[in-house]
Amino acid sequence: MRPMEMNGKHLTSSLIAVALLASFGSSMLYGYNLAVVNSPAEHIKEFYNRTWLSRNHTGLSEETLTLLYSFTVSVFAIGGLLGSLLVGMLVTKFGRKGTLVYCTVLVFIAGALMGFSRICHSPEMVIIGRFVTGIHSGICLSVVPMYLGEIAPKNLRGFLTLVPSIFICLGVFLAQVLGLEELLGKEAYWPMFLSLVVVPTFIQLMLLPWFPESPRYLLIEKRNIHATITALKWYHSKCNIQAEIEEMQEEQRSLSTVETVSVWGLMMDKSVRWQFISVIVINMGMQLSGIDAIWFYTNAIFANAGIPKPQIQYTTVGTGAIEVISGLIGCFTIEKLGRRPLMIGGFGVMGIGCAGITLSLVLQTHFAFMRYISIACVVAIIAGFCIGPAGVPFLMTAELFKQSHRPAAYTVGGALNWMSNFTVGFVFPFLQMSAGSFCYLVFCGVCVLVAVYVHFVIPETKNKTFVEICQMFATKEPILSKSPPGNPNELRLKKFNGYGMMENSSVELDSSRSYP
Repeated sequence: MRPMEMNGKHLTSSLIAVALLASFGSSMLYGYNLAVVNSPAEHIKEFYNRTWLSRNHTGLSEETLTLLYSFTVSVFAIGGLLGSLLVGMLVTKFGRKGTLVYCTVLVFIAGALMGFSRICHSPEMVIIGRFVTGIHSGICLSVVPMYLGEIAPKNLRGFLTLVPSIFICLGVFLAQVLGLEELLGKEAYWPMFLSLVVVPTFIQLMLLPWFPESPRYLLIEKRNIHATITALKWYHSKCNIQAEIEEMQEEQRSLSTVETVSVWGLMMDKSVRWQFISVIVINMGMQLSGIDAIWFYTNAIFANAGIPKPQIQYTTVGTGAIEVISGLIGCFTIEKLGRRPLMIGGFGVMGIGCAGITLSLVLQTHFAFMRYISIACVVAIIAGFCIGPAGVPFLMTAELFKQSHRPAAYTVGGALNWMSNFTVGFVFPFLQMSAGSFCYLVFCGVCVLVAVYVHFVIPETKNKTFVEICQMFATKEPILSKSPPGNPNELRLKKFNGYGMMENSSVELDSSRSYP
């Protein structure tokens, strides 16, 4: 099969294979674990109550049972937060691909705990298993886009880095389909349903070790030029390998240090202040946009629209299909439209949808057709989220920083993502009780503010190298300035302090010489 060509750079079979494999064995599990506990909720509660009864000869109260189940659901986010804090250390020590391979052990542990929990009469095994899968998802949610962003040519970086977001949507969709009563939704199958995560992880473990590590990691952090060339030939077989190496060496020379910067160092580095703020805004905005609240309230909205209760599960599967289609649209248009339009447009559509839901919920008691408007708004919010805000923040976190700062940036972005996720899940019920139908206006405001921030602050990064992107955030002082009169054959290059901030010292370059 002839490789697809974009702007002179080829999408090789190796790039496609590693993107699909890493996303299938890691990113998809995040989406699957988000949705897998929804359909067997009553069966899990019954298991908890029955086990408690056999141990203590008394059943659990409804409030205690709900609290225990809620903890089972939310402990996944606590594990995700812990995993996100480990990203910087792991990718520096084991590499990008190495981290993904070693982390598979967490999935096998979690799968065994959840799969044998009923046989062992242990609700604790379900909770611990959810926590461990959360750690795995917290790590992989950052490492997969980091890995794919570093191995991709600049003209394919957006396309490849959005592949994981498609698989996250696929994971949600797969959990919704398998959770139907006709498949694994029966009481007898819920332990198997929870532990199926080991299957894609096993496939990844068998195949991913055969792929090379990130060339940027090998060259800039490990200084292994031979392994770098091998990796580039593997991934970019039709490209100019020398040009790729020179671009990475340019990034290496521009770094103030080749050591990986800590989170504290990232926070204190004034040269990356706007990039740091941008990562905070887009990653928190991704979760505070209200998408989790929409998923939480979807069944109630569908019920209010008159959909029979037995049919709501199939309607929910339909929303999962919309997620996948929207993710595919975003993935195949990002290199043509750019990052900013998908972010601004996605958050804009979500903001309009949140305002529309508020209006429809207020007016549906007076106008029956407003119930269907609310369904349309739910679909619009989900589609708007999956087209852009679901995946582009992870891509931007990779693109806005160079090699030394990227692990710390992913640690910050991932931690804020998980904390915001947990906050929405915890606060939304109280917000709904106090504000009623107007609670969605809060999310509308967040969406509008993030869209405005992206419009005015974050530049378009499409088809730019990491060095070029960092220069766009630098001061407007020109990088190259002409040398004093009488010396026309020289250019004075002011060297970068970290990310393009200028120093008073300069490096003299003689134009008669060639530099790598």
